[in-house]
Amino acid sequence: MSAEPIRIEDVKTDSRVFAYTRWDAIPVALGLAHFAYFWLLFYLYPRMPLWVMLILGFIYSVSISWNINGISHNFIHNPYFRSPLANRLFSVMESVACCFSQLYYDVVHMQHHKGNSDRQDEHGDTVDWLSIYRHGHDGQPENPWSYTFLSFFRDNPAAIAKELSKRGPAEARWGKVELAAFVTSLVTLGILNWHYLLFFLPFMYFGHCLSYLNGYYLHYGSNPDKPIAWGVSSYHQLYNWVWFYNGYHAEHHFRPKAHWTRMVALHRQIEDLQRREGVRVIKPPHALGFLDPDLPPRRETAPTAPAAS
Repeated sequence: MSAEPIRIEDVKTDSRVFAYTRWDAIPVALGLAHFAYFWLLFYLYPRMPLWVMLILGFIYSVSISWNINGISHNFIHNPYFRSPLANRLFSVMESVACCFSQLYYDVVHMQHHKGNSDRQDEHGDTVDWLSIYRHGHDGQPENPWSYTFLSFFRDNPAAIAKELSKRGPAEARWGKVELAAFVTSLVTLGILNWHYLLFFLPFMYFGHCLSYLNGYYLHYGSNPDKPIAWGVSSYHQLYNWVWFYNGYHAEHHFRPKAHWTRMVALHRQIEDLQRREGVRVIKPPHALGFLDPDLPPRRETAPTAPAAS
C-alpha cells in the first residue's frame, strides 16, 4: 500500500509502576473515580431528590460508554501496569464499574479485530461478533437504532467463555472472578435497597446502549475490504482529549497496538495514504455520528459501492 514502511515509536518509560508511560496514570485515576462513582450513586440515592438522581444516573450512563471506549479499551491493547497482579485487580475494578467482565470484553474485542466489522459470508455469518453487518440485510449495515438497543441482549456468554478458555485455565478463572465481582456487587446493592436497583438497572442498560451507538459510527461508512479504511475517524479535539483518542479509529484498526498517546503521530504518518484510500472522517464525536452532515445512506455502504471520502 505504501513504498515506505510505517514505523511508530515505541512508548517506553523507566517507571516501576506503569508499563508504557506515566501518562497512563490519567486513565487509571479516572477509572478509580468511575469505580467510586458507581458506589457514590448508591450512597446518594436515599439522600437526594429524584430529579438530581436522574441527572446523576444519566451521567453514569454516559460514563459507561466513556470508560468502555476509552479507559477499558486502551487497557485491553496496552495493559497499564508492569505488575500482572495490578493489571488483574484493575480489570476486576473495571468489571464492577462498567457492570461486565473486562476479560469477556477483551475476548469480544479481539474477535472484533479479527473481523473488523466484516460483511456477512455466504452463510450469513461474520467473524466480528460486533459487526454492524451481522444483523443487516442485502449487504447493508443494520439500522443504527436496532443495533444500539438490541446488541446488549445479543451477547453469548457461553461462546465468550469458550473462547476465553482457549487462553488457559488462569484466564478462565479470572473471567469467572470478574463476573462474580460485578454480579455480587449488584446483588448486594439489591439486598440493601431493592428500590435503588430498580432505579440503577435502566441507566446501566442505557450506558451499554450508548457504547454500542458509539461503536456503530466507529465503523459506519468504513471499508471492510481495506485495512487502512477498516475504521472511521473523528478528529474532534475535545472528544479525543476526553475519550483518550478513541476518535482516531481508522488509525487504531490499522495499528491496534499503537498507544493512545501516539495516535496523532500515527495519523500524520499515514494521512496522505488514508486520503488516497478513501478513509471516512466524520465531524462530530462518534456517539453523535448520526448528526454528521455527510452521512451516507445505508444502501451506499453495500459491497458494490466505493467508500465515502
